[in-house]
Amino acid sequence: MMKLTSPLQAPVVEARTTIEHVLTLDCAEAPGIVHAVTGFLLEHGYDIVDNQQFGDRCRGHFFMRLHVARRVEADAGVGIEGETPAAEEAEERFRADFAPLAERFGMRWELHRHGAKRRVLIMVSKFGHCLIDLLFRAASGELPIEIVAVVSNHRDHEALVEWHKIPFFHIPVTRETKPAAEARLLELVDELDAELVVLARYMQVLSDELATRLTGRTINIHHSFLPSFKGAKPYHQAYERGVKTVGATAHYVDSELDEGPIISQQVMEVDHTYGPEELVAAGRDTECRALSNAVKWHCEGRVILRDNRTVLLR
Repeated sequence: MMKLTSPLQAPVVEARTTIEHVLTLDCAEAPGIVHAVTGFLLEHGYDIVDNQQFGDRCRGHFFMRLHVARRVEADAGVGIEGETPAAEEAEERFRADFAPLAERFGMRWELHRHGAKRRVLIMVSKFGHCLIDLLFRAASGELPIEIVAVVSNHRDHEALVEWHKIPFFHIPVTRETKPAAEARLLELVDELDAELVVLARYMQVLSDELATRLTGRTINIHHSFLPSFKGAKPYHQAYERGVKTVGATAHYVDSELDEGPIISQQVMEVDHTYGPEELVAAGRDTECRALSNAVKWHCEGRVILRDNRTVLLR
């Protein structure tokens, strides 16, 4: 906004910036939820940029994702991306004031800065196509992530990762060393403040304890259209069944092998001419796309996890 105090004076520009957040919430269905939330936003000076909601009538549960924006004063000498004392104060006030409303409806809710990059740790074994795809999409800005480290039980991709100027950690895993290896992984997650762990064809089964510790913040790519063909060599299983479609599934990790809540799936048509190796090759693109979609949607706050299902608001 410009203010002119005199025809002879230059216009004075108010230093203001826009802060944007993503609010996600879910709770039992009840009258007045949308009214209460949108009314709260209006009272606190927020505009709704985008709103997605879903009422699960079968289970009596409500889900909502809002992208909101508010203009605040931009403090002198501070960047214009919302990282100002005024912006931080507005966010703190939002959290404090929204808490009673959330408690009234029994909401689970999260508030994140829109566009902020999430800190991601990637795990990989010998197959590198999903890792390479994530490295490219992160570097090009397609994914809102900062890859803070890559962990592998092999050294095959060490040079590539270090070329990207990303720390690489080699943690070998055997039956005897698995507890120590998983302990080291948890240390890295804490030390690097990783918000999400991505298993980009990491071919080691996580222990129940580790899977439980990382519930809701670990995404795995399984090279099959789950729930079909779980476990090892799913493409070979698919070949034996003469499938006409192959696919890949990105899902949250839990204590059950390949049973976690599904986030994203991709498929492609094949036919009887495809042998096991041709199915493996054909499936690589579906794996990359399913995993990158899952990472993107998770980091944008579009996935709400409830029980063993996910709701995707996009």
